[in-house]
Amino acid sequence: MKKYLSILSDLEQKMMEGQYRPGQKLPSVRSAVKLYGCSVSTITRAYAELEKRHAVYSVPQSGYYVVGKPENRHHDAEGETIDFASASPDLTVFPYLDFQHCLNKAIDTHKYHLFTYGDPQGLKSLRQTLVSHLAGHQVFAEAERIVVTSGVQQALEILAKMPFPNGNSAILAEQPSYDMYLRYLEAEAIPVSGIARTAAGIDLRELEEKFRSGGIKFFYTMSRYHNPLGTSYSTEERKAIAALAGKYGVYVVEDDYMADLGDERNFDPIYAYDTTSHVIYLKSFSKIVFPGLRLGAAVLPEPLLETFRSCKRYGDTSLLSQAALEVYIKSGMYERHKHKIYSQYAGRIRALNEAVQRYNDDGMIDVSDVRAGVYMQFKLPQTVNLERLTKRLAARKISVVSGKRFYLTGYPERDKFLRISVSRAKPEQIDAGVKAIVEEVRRGRW
Repeated sequence: MKKYLSILSDLEQKMMEGQYRPGQKLPSVRSAVKLYGCSVSTITRAYAELEKRHAVYSVPQSGYYVVGKPENRHHDAEGETIDFASASPDLTVFPYLDFQHCLNKAIDTHKYHLFTYGDPQGLKSLRQTLVSHLAGHQVFAEAERIVVTSGVQQALEILAKMPFPNGNSAILAEQPSYDMYLRYLEAEAIPVSGIARTAAGIDLRELEEKFRSGGIKFFYTMSRYHNPLGTSYSTEERKAIAALAGKYGVYVVEDDYMADLGDERNFDPIYAYDTTSHVIYLKSFSKIVFPGLRLGAAVLPEPLLETFRSCKRYGDTSLLSQAALEVYIKSGMYERHKHKIYSQYAGRIRALNEAVQRYNDDGMIDVSDVRAGVYMQFKLPQTVNLERLTKRLAARKISVVSGKRFYLTGYPERDKFLRISVSRAKPEQIDAGVKAIVEEVRRGRW
């Protein structure tokens, strides 16, 4: 990322956290040069960009000041609901102005072509842009093997129904797993079975046995920042899963929906270890931009490509959204916003971990080891009644999600847990929220 974009992100984050308050003067250009170790032109470019975004205003011969009316952003924190349930991105950090610029630029660039029926595979120039974008995640593929979809959900639904070269029909899903997909599979009467995954990982011997004898078409997995556990597979597990897929001819659908929220320098997805073309890589843009964009990308092995394209059949994804996303990525705005989002969520996860250490000192709640992403599992004693617990927390204006929904109907080996999300949890409320959860869990141990 360019230096001025990094500085821009840091300044925006400090303004959001209240380190630079409305009406406060930013460091002088000379001071900022020393602070960030860069040139005068780099600082002036970052300040000019903030002014263009109406985040600061300049006063001749004085400097730059933060825009906005002085107010106490914490004044009503105690009266608001503490939201540990929402999975959607924080509305306050959506890049509205950036994306508006990208929409206008996309229209100027592509003109009337954006208002025709598009290629079912996706806008060609976007797919070419995604080649280098995905390479940053160690996903190397030609544009011809990338299909743009209406979010990852569309790709998952197509894959569930289309025939696969191995001739199998059953889907294997981690338990717990993405609840909306599990409900879809059950509603469509698609054969699906489960395999236990915990915060500690997965039993690779059991996985191999299911691959060998289960008639599995594909294994659905979230290798990074699993929903609802929040954990990621180790390098050894990712390598082993790729090897097992090739050995038994079972495909792996890798839903890397939170790839952009990671800061692991050595995290390569399962796809990176696939030497036999048995891994399908899915990428979402909803967690970084906004859910309403409804754009995702599927990287498909050659043997699956034609079948997938024929099942998709028509260009159902907005060409205008695709063209705007292309501009957003190529301009560097996506990368800058990604760092901004990561920094914000990492701070909230850090606050969550600190609150757990403070109030869960006896280890009554078994908390997954999560340092990034947005989810964390609070595993509870078996004596706790989840329904009563969630109702008592709701009465205290704390919104949480029960772990029951993340299992297949009738799956026997269920853990009792809460999925805690920090995507919309205000930093100043996290400590009080965790304290209340621990108190209510202690009350509910019968």
